[in-house]
Amino acid sequence: MNKESLQTKIEETRKCMYEAYNQGEDYNRILNISQQLDDLLNRMVKFNSNCKFVLLLLPILI
Repeated sequence: MNKESLQTKIEETRKCMYEAYNQGEDYNRILNISQQLDDLLNRMVKFNSNCKFVLLLLPILI
């Protein structure tokens, strides 16, 4: 999954969670969506960390 598709999925999941909350859906359903969002956000942090690591190593590799 590339960064753009990950960002899109994060926004879709966030919107889904807000809609579920506003519609008064079951707590477990909202919790499940929240956990999915957490997973996606953790992936984004890891993705960004990997990019920074590569950028730090780039001058050494050149």
